[in-house]
Amino acid sequence: MKSFKVADFKAPLQEFDEATPQPSGTQVLIKVKAAGVCHSDLHIWEGGYDLGHGRKPLSLKDRGINLPLTMGHETVGEILAFGPDVKPTDQGDLKLGDVGLVYPWIGCGKCATCLGGDENMCLTPRSLGVYCDGGYSDHMLVPHPRYLLNLKGLDPATTAPYACSGVTTYSALKKVEQHFDTPIVMFGAGGLGLMALSLLKAMGGKGAIMVDIDARKREAAEKAGALATIDPKAPDALEQLAKKAGGPIRAVIDLVGNSATTQLGFDCLTKGGKLVIVGLFGGGATWALPLIPIKAVTIQGSYVGNLRETQELLDLVRTKKVPPIPVTTAPLAKANDALVQLQQGAVVGRTVLTP
Repeated sequence: MKSFKVADFKAPLQEFDEATPQPSGTQVLIKVKAAGVCHSDLHIWEGGYDLGHGRKPLSLKDRGINLPLTMGHETVGEILAFGPDVKPTDQGDLKLGDVGLVYPWIGCGKCATCLGGDENMCLTPRSLGVYCDGGYSDHMLVPHPRYLLNLKGLDPATTAPYACSGVTTYSALKKVEQHFDTPIVMFGAGGLGLMALSLLKAMGGKGAIMVDIDARKREAAEKAGALATIDPKAPDALEQLAKKAGGPIRAVIDLVGNSATTQLGFDCLTKGGKLVIVGLFGGGATWALPLIPIKAVTIQGSYVGNLRETQELLDLVRTKKVPPIPVTTAPLAKANDALVQLQQGAVVGRTVLTP
């Protein structure tokens, strides 16, 4: 089995050649067909998050991420073998040879949060590609068949990003569903933004105003059907937002998550509006605290989505024929190059490794 692992934070990925594992217990062995390269992988690769305000960076090593680690949490694979403890009832509609999307946001499986269906919020996570080995490999072990969602004919390369950017934006959009009759302002027109744009349309939303500093990404958003696009560095960006919205702005989704985007997002909201922060770029908030109660603004974080939402998302993609975001495929051996290109802001849409 060939894989590319983070052996040292901030160092190039290293190639590992190991025996292909055999599934034990309830595990499922898959042959990886597609693995998305996500912006979250950059944070893992770099080893932490910038917390702003002069604070010490949040160390992923201190949070239990051990090296060497095979990243990759947007994975699609073909089922090669089920572990000896897998029962027919566990398999559902899956059989050998089927191709499935891996749900990676796995928890302990025992706490009240996990038993309630929100494993992505577990306090002792076992997320694949984050805490456990993921999809930057030609084979991968999945802990249980319930974490494999049958593609039923969907394309592996364009479906793989739904495991993170897809369910992350879907879950964030559900948090502002009551405002779908007005334009939603979204910061970031990269892979997440383009995904959110297509899903918003499929979910019945009026549309989105996309905000991004990169002219190429704004152009991609316009081609994908954005109501309008804005450069946040423009001196009149706030005025442009108000004009292009054509009325009060009630919902903002920040897919970047830095001090500049959260400030502009906060400033453009009307009274009673909602700011949902998804991005993890880093930094500290700059809001004037009295304005939070004065504007009665809700500020909410949104972290990926649960297994149920991921199945809902795949059903939506299939029934509404949601157009995929732009995808560039690359061989597994180019995993490090793909990370560097993403770090440099050179990727429009998503790079997907195809072992």
